[in-house]
Amino acid sequence: MRPFLLPALLLGMSSAQNAPATVPALPSFEGQIVYQVMPDRFFDGDPANNVGVDRADPRAWHGGDLAGLTQKLPYVQKLGATALWLTPVYRQQPGNSFDTSPYHGYWPADFRDVDPHFGTLATFGGLMAAAKAAGLPVVLDQVINHYGYTAPAVEEHPGWFNGPAQCAAAQNKDVDCPLAGLPDLRQSVPAVRELLLGNADFWRAQGVSAFRYDAIKHVEGPFLKELLARDRAAGTWTLGEWYDADTGTVADWQKAGFDSLFLFSLQAAMRQSVMGGQSLSGVANVLARQGELPRPGEVALFLDNHDVPRFANGTLFEDDGQLRTRYGLRALMTLRGVPVLWQGTEIAQRGGPDPDNRRDMRFEGQWTPAEAQTFAVAQGAIAARKASAALSRGEQRLLKVPSGVQDDLLLFTRQEGGQTVLAAWHGGRARRTFSIPLSVLELGAAPQALTRSLFAGQSAGLSVSGGYLHLSLPARDAAAFALGAR
Repeated sequence: MRPFLLPALLLGMSSAQNAPATVPALPSFEGQIVYQVMPDRFFDGDPANNVGVDRADPRAWHGGDLAGLTQKLPYVQKLGATALWLTPVYRQQPGNSFDTSPYHGYWPADFRDVDPHFGTLATFGGLMAAAKAAGLPVVLDQVINHYGYTAPAVEEHPGWFNGPAQCAAAQNKDVDCPLAGLPDLRQSVPAVRELLLGNADFWRAQGVSAFRYDAIKHVEGPFLKELLARDRAAGTWTLGEWYDADTGTVADWQKAGFDSLFLFSLQAAMRQSVMGGQSLSGVANVLARQGELPRPGEVALFLDNHDVPRFANGTLFEDDGQLRTRYGLRALMTLRGVPVLWQGTEIAQRGGPDPDNRRDMRFEGQWTPAEAQTFAVAQGAIAARKASAALSRGEQRLLKVPSGVQDDLLLFTRQEGGQTVLAAWHGGRARRTFSIPLSVLELGAAPQALTRSLFAGQSAGLSVSGGYLHLSLPARDAAAFALGAR
């Protein structure tokens, strides 16, 4: 953002934080597990809307729609996810650009209508009713930076957009120049401001519980401040996407009014260590900065999404990718924050950069045995997290491990009320037993008989005796143990 902008935003939020105790509680998704869906690539529930569908072309429409998603809500529930994030469902630009259809939803033409490929506003209403009945709050992707390349508004309202002159004079090219050439909205123009604020109100009225705001790095700061204040007043949880955000960036924007951002630096560290086999010290370094975050329990955590290559694609070998994805899924469910699973990660779906990372979702009858096993691991890890107050909402404290094992061993505790869980990530290539003095770990723990992992079907054990913590951990896996268990 502009150099003067963020301090001003933080100052405004500081005043809000000093408000009387009668201020309503902040919107929260802590304890939720979010499942991300790109409707076109999920499930086709209404073949009648399949105009222009070509599933052999990774850049074409593939036929998935809101009717299909509604039919598959029981699958989301079976996995154990507790909330649903949809990429944009707006009516998209007419025609293709760069030999690509707007199947992804990020090239809008009408922000307050559903694209016919996905259904209608009535279809969306049916999905919302079904999601509410299933207890799944819906996070809707909101585009606030641009229109689609060929959207009629570009010709109808040229004054709404930053052109070459504004870009050439801009101090902040990220904000005042087009992103990927997309028609760049000037949120300071009153008509644009009212349009975008009204869009949030419109979708809230449809029953949406939360918004994921796309490309916030490229949006004018004063507008974001007003938008977030309105969202907060309405009780709407907000999740911002700042590509490659580290802990400092997330902390700044939480102070500025976002409830959550994606912690890209942790995703990168997990990709390198869990999938790439590098040292776990990179993950430890990210977790060590947790104290900078105003609201660490709200931060969005993920292994992959629709903008990055698939997590399982981090190795050339499919079977190895599946094994390490199981490791990553269990590891993700031990962390403080809001886990977000991109459709297909629960079966270790592979794929390189866009559009290969957006392959069609496949369901139970189409899975290989290895994919079914990965789903079972994801399902079990989610169930264990939901069953544990400490894993769902607990404080997180990184433990000091001896320097000789810190490349292969990461330990931290999660604590909520009287419950404490020890998370143990092991990156070694072979099963190993660790015996570490409690004094080195700076961990107070009473003697404890052999205790099995909270993750079902996992061969991992913990015991405490003689002032030592003893851990027996399988290769390349993450475990969780209840401390104080009898």
